[in-house]
Amino acid sequence: MADRRLQVFYTVARVLSFTKAAETLHMTQPAVTFQVKQLEEFFNTRLFDRTHNKITLTEAGKLVYDYAEKILDHYDKMNSEVRELTGEVTGSLLIGASTTIAEYLLPNLLGVFNKKFEDVNIRLQVGNTDAIVAMVENNMIDLGIVEAPVYNKNLEVEVCRIDEMVLIVPPDHPLANRNKISIEDMRQYRYISREEGSGSRSVIDTYIREQGLSYSDLNVVMELGSPESVKMAVEAGVGIAIVSRTTLAKELKLGTLKALPLDPPLQRPFSHVRQKHKFRHRAVGELLEFAVGYCKINASEQGFKVPEEKK
Repeated sequence: MADRRLQVFYTVARVLSFTKAAETLHMTQPAVTFQVKQLEEFFNTRLFDRTHNKITLTEAGKLVYDYAEKILDHYDKMNSEVRELTGEVTGSLLIGASTTIAEYLLPNLLGVFNKKFEDVNIRLQVGNTDAIVAMVENNMIDLGIVEAPVYNKNLEVEVCRIDEMVLIVPPDHPLANRNKISIEDMRQYRYISREEGSGSRSVIDTYIREQGLSYSDLNVVMELGSPESVKMAVEAGVGIAIVSRTTLAKELKLGTLKALPLDPPLQRPFSHVRQKHKFRHRAVGELLEFAVGYCKINASEQGFKVPEEKK
């Protein structure tokens, strides 16, 4: 019901990119450009200054942006409060998840949630942890679910469960029969890493520094962008890697990889992240409540640590 032109303009103004706005809105870039042009024609003025590689808001654009933010926020509140009066849980949610969570945790969670709340439409953005946190900070998504600590005090962070990171090796690797492995033990072997910006990479880098070493002390032969590509490279004998135990159910069952605990253990939080002061319409609240409960139940069943309740 809110003016589509205003919604599109607001998204472009927030990210200062027609391309990124199109991705966020699941529209083509020409369609986004057309909606903004329509709004500019309505006001009979330019809302953006455009250069070759950059756009900025004009003075008129800044004014429209400030009002658009208030208008769209009030629309969300109105929609949610009316739905709450009628007992309905409907609407569209845009959530973002880092790669491991999107590939291994969310499919089942969202499937069960959708059966309970059939009128809620969920769209998922997948990226590394840095990208998802940035989307939350820029108000591009309603909720982020990430796999590394988040230190932005302006965001609301709730730990869902504690995940264990383990070393994976092929079954015939010299380390395969060890009970536990230290970073020092790994240094002589070829190592496969996740890319910079990955939550896994961030947690592992911090862990290595805590052991008195650095990333450069490892014999890194490859950096890859997903848990699946890392596991495939290890299975192929390219090197060894540290990954989440969450990602290994299939490989451990088939015996194609061995998972070795790290010494000392390496754990990290899976967390829900959202804007602290953003209005939370009912569908977001229901998803949050459902996700926290679902995550904790499954963590207990699979032997993962469940965080203590806040007092």
